[in-house]
Amino acid sequence: MNPHHTAPVAVNPRHASTLRRHTVLRVIALGVAALLLFVGTGVATAYFRFNGNLKSADVTSLLGERPTQAAAPPGDPSAGLPQNILLLGSDTRSGDNAAIGGANGGMRSDTSIIMHISADRSRVELISIPRDSWVKIPSCLRSDGTKSAPATTKFNAAFAYGAQSGSVTDAAACTIKTVESLTHVLINDFVVVDFTGVVDMVNALGGVPMCIPNNMSSPDSGLNVKAGFQTLDGKTAIAFARARKGPGLGDGSDTGRITRQQDLLGATLRQAQSKNLLTDAGALYKFLNAATSSLTMSPGLASIPKLVGLAYSLRGLQAKDVTFVTVPWRPLPADPNNVEWLPAADTIWANLNADRPVNQVPGKAGATTAPTTGAGTAATPGSTPAGTPSPVTTSGTTAALNPASVCG
Repeated sequence: MNPHHTAPVAVNPRHASTLRRHTVLRVIALGVAALLLFVGTGVATAYFRFNGNLKSADVTSLLGERPTQAAAPPGDPSAGLPQNILLLGSDTRSGDNAAIGGANGGMRSDTSIIMHISADRSRVELISIPRDSWVKIPSCLRSDGTKSAPATTKFNAAFAYGAQSGSVTDAAACTIKTVESLTHVLINDFVVVDFTGVVDMVNALGGVPMCIPNNMSSPDSGLNVKAGFQTLDGKTAIAFARARKGPGLGDGSDTGRITRQQDLLGATLRQAQSKNLLTDAGALYKFLNAATSSLTMSPGLASIPKLVGLAYSLRGLQAKDVTFVTVPWRPLPADPNNVEWLPAADTIWANLNADRPVNQVPGKAGATTAPTTGAGTAATPGSTPAGTPSPVTTSGTTAALNPASVCG
């Protein structure tokens, strides 16, 4: 049986239009602003601890020839320029992560998202790359002087190839080099987060409320949730994000999991926005300590002042300005367990390079494709909330549950 849903044949973005009308990412701006206020009132240790938590990893020397970008205006090195940040979820199974995902050697990445921030900071678009995309991975230089051989295989192998040196920096570098070779889009910065980081951040928020449309369980990830309104703690949230196969989880494909990951991200943003972190010093400290401890970033982001600058530049962003989209795909004819990108993917990369809305139709300024909630299903504005999983298919039978009827 084909393990993948029927794929869309066009660029089908999904607007996070049902997030509250507060500015998206305002929690980041408020958080770092509050942190600086603490510094100004004498609590300088908080600043230095958070800044010290951030791990900087420079991959530039490992990438070789790269796409180019126009020079930045004088002053802020990113002011007036679009930014493409590669977000990577690390499936590392050592240390504390082994208790969550089970002990296993090597590093993997099952989550890869390009976050495009427009030059005028009026839009943010998050493009998910299916891990089972069948692609050409170039030879990758590692920091220990070794190189990986070029290969045609699953996209997420790039992270593993780089990580053979044991370095997350090398893993990120090989993934960036692969993304740039496939898309010809320059990746300005990257962020890697691991299992424990997600768990700690969700717990620091007091959990993430979500409407679960049907019972879901996955022995592999440890997920076991019932239909209805649930508040997921950190351990359950990471299990929800990792779950791929099991009752209530659809066809067991990675592309189905991507939708749930996007839903979880939307729900987490809403929960963060609902917390009055600015006036709750204890909650703010707990959240920022968890967040900064869990991230490995490129030098362009790896300091509190740099994060403040980026967050401040996004202060006018609203929910309608954030779009989620998955690279258009279809099952690989030779092996339906994997997928290949459709020609429509080229539109996404062309729009990113031109800093146009990701769903803009080529040659038609202002014309866009219809937003969707899943594979090829048009969304009605104000319908199923972001953060609510779409109905799923189990054993060939559609679980046609309306989340509103489950959660009220």
